[in-house]
Amino acid sequence: MTTPGERLVAVPDGLDGERLDTALARMFGLSRSRAAELITDGLVLLDGRTAAKSDRVLAGDPLQVTLPPPADPPRPVKVEGLVVLYEDDDIVVIDKPRGVAAHPTPGWSGPTVTGGLAAAGHTIATSGAAERQGIVHRLDANTTGVMVVAKSERAYSALKRAFRERTVDKRYHALVQGHPDPLRGTVDAPIGRHPSGDGRFAVVSDGRPSVTHYDTLEAFRAASLISVHLETGRTHQIRVHMAALRHPCVGDLLYGADPVLAAGLGLTRQWLHAVSLTFAHPADGREVTFTSDYPADLAHALDILRAES
Repeated sequence: MTTPGERLVAVPDGLDGERLDTALARMFGLSRSRAAELITDGLVLLDGRTAAKSDRVLAGDPLQVTLPPPADPPRPVKVEGLVVLYEDDDIVVIDKPRGVAAHPTPGWSGPTVTGGLAAAGHTIATSGAAERQGIVHRLDANTTGVMVVAKSERAYSALKRAFRERTVDKRYHALVQGHPDPLRGTVDAPIGRHPSGDGRFAVVSDGRPSVTHYDTLEAFRAASLISVHLETGRTHQIRVHMAALRHPCVGDLLYGADPVLAAGLGLTRQWLHAVSLTFAHPADGREVTFTSDYPADLAHALDILRAES
């Protein structure tokens, strides 16, 4: 006899060989971090035994999951500086300010895009895990720029597919330390969680395929402004790949940037901005492009460098 919140299911064929946390997230519409929490808390039994989040599942394996009662959703809070660039029945495109996460995550108590949109009266799609409904891609909390959120269910499905199939053109500008050699190039190196387990990501042999194209736009004495085109969309991808080249984003202390240079430019976060996003509109397939100007702190840093040069 099952208890309230308990689910007894068999792993479907389509998830054969997946990690347990990934399979659990897909089966129950959870975020992967929430699925990992349930496993760590002993609320998931795989074939009658407790398991680790990295264990692989087999099709047909019996899975017993105790789902806690849904928590009350956080009260939407308006986000200062969050600008709506475009909106229709299917999508809302925003210019995301610094210090704002895409959606709620464990340990994050700051403002979010989903909360800010809800507080401003924007209705978004209900697809996706409960805490990130409508979110089809993400920017790091301290990365600014263009971001699209799905409002309709058809837009959510179409945009998720477009990002997965790499038909969305994502362009970023980054200020990196030193001068990349060659000035234009491609980084094709898998990314996964850093072995230290401290929240960073790194180039690791068993990571997910990750491809970053870059081109130098402007060179200064101690740094270079580069344009970046992402083929894939891994967490911290640009930051990890540029750090692996020993040219971390200026101000990115998490990935080894020089704090003295950052302070001299007045930066308290990584110099990284999503300048444009191009995709097929989910309603009629027409190509649409949205752009964002540099925010004040990034523009100020460039002004200092240009004056010095």
